Amino acid sequence: MRIVSLLPAATEWIAAFGGLEDLVGCSHECSGPPGIADIPVVTEARFDDSGDSAAIDRAVRDALEQGLSLYDVDMERLKALDPDLIVTQDQCDVCAVSLSQLREELATWGSGDGPDIFSLKPNTFKDVLDGALRLGRAIGRTSKAMRVIAGGEMRLQQLRSALGVDRRVEPETLQTVACIEWLDPLMVAGHWMPDLAEHAGARSILAEKGDASPTIEFDALVEADPAAIAIMPCGFSVDQTVGDMERLTSRSAWRDLRAVRSGNVAILDGNAYFNRPGPRLVRSAELLASVVHRRDDVLRRPIRDGERIWLEEMPDGAS
Repeated sequence: MRIVSLLPAATEWIAAFGGLEDLVGCSHECSGPPGIADIPVVTEARFDDSGDSAAIDRAVRDALEQGLSLYDVDMERLKALDPDLIVTQDQCDVCAVSLSQLREELATWGSGDGPDIFSLKPNTFKDVLDGALRLGRAIGRTSKAMRVIAGGEMRLQQLRSALGVDRRVEPETLQTVACIEWLDPLMVAGHWMPDLAEHAGARSILAEKGDASPTIEFDALVEADPAAIAIMPCGFSVDQTVGDMERLTSRSAWRDLRAVRSGNVAILDGNAYFNRPGPRLVRSAELLASVVHRRDDVLRRPIRDGERIWLEEMPDGAS
């Protein structure tokens, strides 16, 4: 089978299921796992994603208001790759090439047998796993997919056991955490993140599980006053986020927040772990647990450079 993945999370699932040898094309945002560097790239962004959070937000909103797609697909290269299956998503026009755009582009190929299209649209963590299993079946690797997913679920069970939190615990009794998905405008992570927070022995606030990530006013964060704050902007590395933190730390009420006063604020690699509904979400839950409970002993492997930095560890002048 010849597969083209236009979704980074799908690329990671395909690799985890042992399908990397079948991957003949990918998106410009597919940065892992190791082994995809030589795979042809068939997409590129139409907007400037090199600025700060406010500039990126303006560029994205301007493009969407004009009815423009945020991504270009190199249809000539895609056609030359002769894929049997193209994997995309039908959830967010900002995250990757959308299903509707792909169908419109493929219609220009004319008559004849074209590739099959597989689309993912996860809203909850269960949706993430269900979609991954469907993808495993679609690429002919059901058995490996089941083993990988079961292994991830076992790790989550071990995490909850280490934290002393099982699935019978009432969510209202858990430590509160605000998972910040964007800095300007301020957004809180929805979709699968509230589920993931529960796996991390926490209760995500200001966003509902399964719903889109809401934009909030800073006053709402102040009123909720979470016990912990995990900052994971969509598509940002830790270093990128550190450079943009002034949008929070310069606010007069920031230092009065309970999480800030107690030193329970961390910046995490949103791009690598939290924004992508892929196999690394298991590690994401462990990282989030390490923030909420200040316990690195629950991590399966030690913190690596670029995974997490505490607010107090930020370079001088960054806050």
